[in-house]
Amino acid sequence: MQPAMTSTSSRAFQLIAALALAGVVVSSVSLRHHYGTSQTNYCDFGTSFNCDIVNRSIYSTVLGVPDALIGILGYALLLALATLYRTKAEAPFMLLIASTAGLGFALYLTYIEKFVLATWCILCLSSLTLIVLITVLSSFLTASAVRRS
Repeated sequence: MQPAMTSTSSRAFQLIAALALAGVVVSSVSLRHHYGTSQTNYCDFGTSFNCDIVNRSIYSTVLGVPDALIGILGYALLLALATLYRTKAEAPFMLLIASTAGLGFALYLTYIEKFVLATWCILCLSSLTLIVLITVLSSFLTASAVRRS
């Protein structure tokens, strides 16, 4: 029998769900611009900040799949784990595994922005912030679950 979820854990799951939903939105906007042909005005600050350069570069896909679509699917998985599967004993650990994988991917893309493309994307940095927060919260949930068992 699984111990009852604490109110702090419940809030952490809710916050992860909200952050994952925000990730779906950010990734969806990024995907829209990946396929777009017009320039984005909100993310064009010269050569240092330009989402179009990042979102339309050769690094914006993995095996033909847009990075932003991978982001949408990853955040949707995190959202499902934080809502539909939150009562499962393994949910905190699964969230930690999924968010760590997402963080690894985001850090790889951030490396590409910094050292290869030499330009930043506000959408990408927003996504990085979201996945860092989700990973931290998932770590907290996993540690709490281990202490309760």
